Amino acid sequence: MNNIRPYLNTAPQIAPGGYIDPMAVVIGDVVLGENVSVWPFAVIRGDVNHIHIGNNSNVQDHCMLHVSHKTETKPQGSPLTIGTDTTIGHHVTLHGCTIGNRVLVGINTVVLDDVVIEDDVIIGAGSLVPPKKHLASGYLYVGSPVQQIRPLTEQERAFLPYSAEHYVRVMRNHQTSEGANP
Repeated sequence: MNNIRPYLNTAPQIAPGGYIDPMAVVIGDVVLGENVSVWPFAVIRGDVNHIHIGNNSNVQDHCMLHVSHKTETKPQGSPLTIGTDTTIGHHVTLHGCTIGNRVLVGINTVVLDDVVIEDDVIIGAGSLVPPKKHLASGYLYVGSPVQQIRPLTEQERAFLPYSAEHYVRVMRNHQTSEGANP
């Protein structure tokens, strides 16, 4: 069974240098930038709207990424966009939201439709970001529902691109040991 597959007439577009684990699934109108890594049991399903993931971002194990369809009252629906150098932690659910650059979404977090997360944000593990919430740049957010806790420290800001770079290195090691993919 092919883990990278079209939906109707639209197939995923995957830039060179990326990694999709054989146990992950990427379906439909999905665009993955350069050096994007998708880890075991992640599902990226762009069947009723589009999903775009920017360069050097990673989608870790057991993530679920999906979208909301277009309707008469909401002609654009709720697509999913992830910026560059962004880390999506294990067991995260993202649904029809916009995530900026250099963001870390902590383990087991849920981010729902029409949320906008600006650049340089950390969301703590186990958080819930309810529909239409806007998270401003430069802060740590935690909770269910998520609350702004405090400004990021310089060390935390430096960690955001480091996390993405680390996953690019790990991806390269997997590619070397498994052979080029895709």
